[in-house]
Amino acid sequence: MRTGQAERPLLLELWLCAGLAATVCCGLLWLWRMWRSSSPLPTTLCAPLGSPADLSAACDMSKQKAVDLTKLGVGRAIAVLTSGGDAQGMNAAVRAAVRVGIYSGAKVFFVHEGYQGLVDGGDNIRPATWESVSMMLQLGGTVIGSARCQDFREREGRTKAAYNLVKLGITNLCVIGGDGSLTGANQFRTEWSDLLADLVKAGKISAEEGHRSSYLNIVGMVGSIDNDFCGTDMTIGTDSALHRIMEVVDAITTTAQSHQRTFVLEVMGRHCGYLALVTALSCGADWVFIPEMPPEEDWENHLCRRLAETRTRGSRLNVIIVAEGAIDRSGKPITSEQIKRLVVKRLGYDTRVTILGHVQRGGTPSAFDRILGSRMGVEAVMALLEATPDTPASVVSLSGNQAVRLPLMECVQVTKDVTRAMAEGRFEDAIKLRGRSFENNWNTYKMLAHVHPPESKQFNAETAFNIGIVNVGAPCSGMNAAVRSTVRIGLVQGHNMFAVYDGFEGLATGKIEPIKWTDVGGWTGKGGSMLGTKRVLPGSMMEDISVGISKFNIHALVIIGGFEAYTGALEMVAARERYEELCIPLVVIPATVSNNIPGSDFSIGADTALNTITTTCDRIKQSAAGTKRRVFIVETMGGYCGYLATMAGLASGADAAYIYEDHFTIHDLEVNVQHLVEKMKTTVKRGLILRNEKCNSNYTTDFIFSLYSEEGRGIFDCRKNVLGHMQQGGTPTPFDRNFGTKMGAKSVLWLTDKLRECYRHGRVFANTPDSACVLGMRKRALLFQPLADLKAQTDFEHRIPKDQWWLKLRPILKILAKYQISLDTTERASLEHIIHQRGKSH
Repeated sequence: MRTGQAERPLLLELWLCAGLAATVCCGLLWLWRMWRSSSPLPTTLCAPLGSPADLSAACDMSKQKAVDLTKLGVGRAIAVLTSGGDAQGMNAAVRAAVRVGIYSGAKVFFVHEGYQGLVDGGDNIRPATWESVSMMLQLGGTVIGSARCQDFREREGRTKAAYNLVKLGITNLCVIGGDGSLTGANQFRTEWSDLLADLVKAGKISAEEGHRSSYLNIVGMVGSIDNDFCGTDMTIGTDSALHRIMEVVDAITTTAQSHQRTFVLEVMGRHCGYLALVTALSCGADWVFIPEMPPEEDWENHLCRRLAETRTRGSRLNVIIVAEGAIDRSGKPITSEQIKRLVVKRLGYDTRVTILGHVQRGGTPSAFDRILGSRMGVEAVMALLEATPDTPASVVSLSGNQAVRLPLMECVQVTKDVTRAMAEGRFEDAIKLRGRSFENNWNTYKMLAHVHPPESKQFNAETAFNIGIVNVGAPCSGMNAAVRSTVRIGLVQGHNMFAVYDGFEGLATGKIEPIKWTDVGGWTGKGGSMLGTKRVLPGSMMEDISVGISKFNIHALVIIGGFEAYTGALEMVAARERYEELCIPLVVIPATVSNNIPGSDFSIGADTALNTITTTCDRIKQSAAGTKRRVFIVETMGGYCGYLATMAGLASGADAAYIYEDHFTIHDLEVNVQHLVEKMKTTVKRGLILRNEKCNSNYTTDFIFSLYSEEGRGIFDCRKNVLGHMQQGGTPTPFDRNFGTKMGAKSVLWLTDKLRECYRHGRVFANTPDSACVLGMRKRALLFQPLADLKAQTDFEHRIPKDQWWLKLRPILKILAKYQISLDTTERASLEHIIHQRGKSH
């Protein structure tokens, strides 16, 4: 059974959201994490030439006496600064760091204008309060300012910065920025003792002050839209930048089709082609230029031939994506204007250039970046509070669906290794050094773009198989991207691909047609289901389905959908005993806004729905900008699964999120009302409550609205909103497009191997448990998991998995909303390290 390394959600994403469940132990989330004792991190962490990175998880779990975490920071001071280029999501990180620091009892300070503010001191370093970070989540950039500081590069400047920190009693520094900013922070920490000695010698601080500030703790969070830092799958701001880029690409596509134009789009990325590569995957671009992998010699002819072939197949446009740092094999820059001149001269196409520039840094942060920033802010503060004088400067990172801490300078060093590999012309190594995820993105792009469409190919009856694709359940954004990838990779593998329309019903009634390369052109950016989908299960139609499979000689099936797809596949596997035609390999690709499929931490479509809810909540809160003391009750979809309500609560700064999995009583509702009453006494005059649609059959949205209205009478008024099916609509987010594309590709490659394994004596026969699987992301890897193994993990009555990783994130929501909750635990974990092992291969 094939497995795959974790892919960057544009989530991971993760989504995390992210995916950030590893932060908590025993359901208590953030503080004192249990680190992984087994599975290694993916090679996102970058290795030296010729060897993928191998992480040794230092999981020395030692039992600690339970401590009161609300007093853990008493007597300590933390400074938070943002430095270098700004990135969407930085404000979420600042907000979380401030609030968790205050929660722990520490004093927290803003450092305005980055390192320049640290050097200048005075009003640039100010105390932070709980209310001072309110209404920051939805803002782009960084509200505390950022600057590229030359003074801090000199020892004199760092001495001034040390003086300013010592005088305020600050010995913990949280830095949000790129590798340059984090390297500067580490140098500051390394010199700290010498700087204090100089200050004491000069009489600027007393010996006692020097003793109280004898060491400086540094923790970094990577904020960079380029995603150019080794050690993390996703940096703060990258997902939002992709949102800005795809908004432009979608808009340009419509005008390009109208005039049959070729568009050359230049995106940021001087040293890293991540934005360009994922954009190309997400929009189905004809070509992408990235610095890690310059085009081969004679690329000009290859490019023009590709563009002409696309037009010959009936396309009315061409899209070329260029990273600003794109180079050729000799290291010379490849510019957008150079490409335009080439296309106009060779092909005569009407060609336009669009350079996106700083628009990629602007705008509202995506839901992913808000949750990522919040999670990293929490983790950074806890790393500071746990640090000792011997703890090296660390950086908080994301690996697949897990949060990790890594030594800062190890990550900086391997990031430099990538740049060195490109400078020396070792481009294959540069791709590998970027990590397994980046490499998989590149390989998927090559499979989809660097091939001749095989429609005219003579198929070999001995190796070509017929693969059917069906969508099942409610439609969601990203389904079409998965179908497109499945079809095209299947054709590249030499198979005949068949579209099954209208779900299992179409399989039973024979709504099955061959689907070709050009049939799925432009599908990545389309919402809903182009194949049509229904919730009908196959149980009552099993005989007709077996007839349909036999009639069209279907050898394997890709089922893309939600819980109905999962249960329907289980029914088909159970019916294998009665119908031999069902003894074929099948794979389920989770695609549902509810994110409730066992075997996968993320589902296609959930990220788009989450962003829709988050954006709507932003607008709802903004509508009360001129009206004080108003509370909004918002109902989300998800069935019994509270994923959307919980994650949207984190992303929008909700005061509470009611879900089925986290049982609540009338007493809890009373506590929440009283909490809002107290909140209205502060400078923050708005409240937001999210409710999952099936969280409780008695405490309905109307009931909660009435309760809040009555109990808050004279203090605040209420409004309610039921978001409904708008959560299932819209164009897919970059994460869902990319996730769907890679899931489709991986499923076909797995089916190809499985079909060859099951092909005997001129026929396919597959009835082993591992021939019917769910493809899902589990923590740090994409895994094919037998359906039979997942049954025990499923609550069929409520259509949810019995164990859901995101429940461990709920304490963050409560803490950031200023609830006093118990988080005592007895587990503690230590830092993970990157171990370079030459000659070892995975």
